[in-house]
Amino acid sequence: MKEFELKYGCNPNQKPARIFMKNGAELPIKILNGKPGYINFLDAFNSWQLVKELKQALNMPAATSFKHVSPTSAAIGTILPDKLKKACFVDDIEDLDKSKLACAYARARGTDRMSSFGDWIALSDECDIITAKLIYREVSDGVIAPSYSKEALELLKTKKKGLYNIVQIDENYEPEEIEQKQVYGITFEQSRNNVKINEKILENVVTKNKEIPDQAKQDLIIALITLKYTQSNSVCYASEGQAIGVGAGQQSRIHCTRLAGNKADIWHLRQSEKVLNLPFKEDVKRPERDNAIDLYISDDYQDLLKNGTWEQFFTKKPDAFTKKEKQEYLSKIKGVSLASDAFFPFGDNIERAAKSGVTYVAEPGGSIRDQNVIDECDKYGMAMCFTGVRLFHH
Repeated sequence: MKEFELKYGCNPNQKPARIFMKNGAELPIKILNGKPGYINFLDAFNSWQLVKELKQALNMPAATSFKHVSPTSAAIGTILPDKLKKACFVDDIEDLDKSKLACAYARARGTDRMSSFGDWIALSDECDIITAKLIYREVSDGVIAPSYSKEALELLKTKKKGLYNIVQIDENYEPEEIEQKQVYGITFEQSRNNVKINEKILENVVTKNKEIPDQAKQDLIIALITLKYTQSNSVCYASEGQAIGVGAGQQSRIHCTRLAGNKADIWHLRQSEKVLNLPFKEDVKRPERDNAIDLYISDDYQDLLKNGTWEQFFTKKPDAFTKKEKQEYLSKIKGVSLASDAFFPFGDNIERAAKSGVTYVAEPGGSIRDQNVIDECDKYGMAMCFTGVRLFHH
């Protein structure tokens, strides 16, 4: 297949639309089911690069959940603790621990469930039946992977009344070194961003605390690779093998840090006993639970707990999760990693990061206020490295 005609481009009025290889070669994909659209393919090709690089960097199966050309999360395939399984709504999946790929997707999809509603999925390895069962029951637009087991493909082909988008990509495909794009009829050309993200770029530790343990290095690598395929400006919090908060496309870096930090806080709060034990009615669907949990954790929780509303979701009225209780819970969180796609221009980013349990930081460095940022890290006992690598993505 040398080209694929699309229903339309980014919007219904943008016709005609297609994908093709400029050099006339065969496309490196096969469409096994459905008819993906323009934005689907933007998500597919960006998300595939992310999981491919994670697999290469950490030698573990990887998965990501994408929405509007940015990841909601990305993760590698480590077994989920019981509390996290429950928080991610996967505690009922039989044999989950037997599939590292399924564990990776369970983490990625479970991180920011509201943002992942209607996601595009990328898998670094062959999609097995356990992973397919996870995907099958979520609201999702499509998936890209290097291959699919027979059972997995048969199941996924029945999703969305047989219209679910399933794309297979040649895992050995390598694009040309020079890439182009057009804006307003003008062609832009640049070298592909082939920078390798690994432990070597974490060696320049500039703070008094020089200790970055192996788990934190792994998390920083996950955060940095995630940022490489996130719309800039962007900041990513990571913990225990997964991105837990992504702030994408903000004009101000502190707004990225706040947005991603708030998402990381929600991820932690969802694992609290108070949230895990919410008395949901059995007939409340998963997306409705996501919305209710998000509102319960927020400052607007009274909108959920008022009479006439809580009865729609719960068998009994839950106690409020007060601001003081949430602050006390979050104050115990430590060891979170934070990465930024460009330098932090002010120490206020570190102040905000500290509130979300950040202990390890990676950023390019190069600001005239670097020392201010270093001083803030020292104030909180954080270890920060300057990578020397900017990761803007547009």
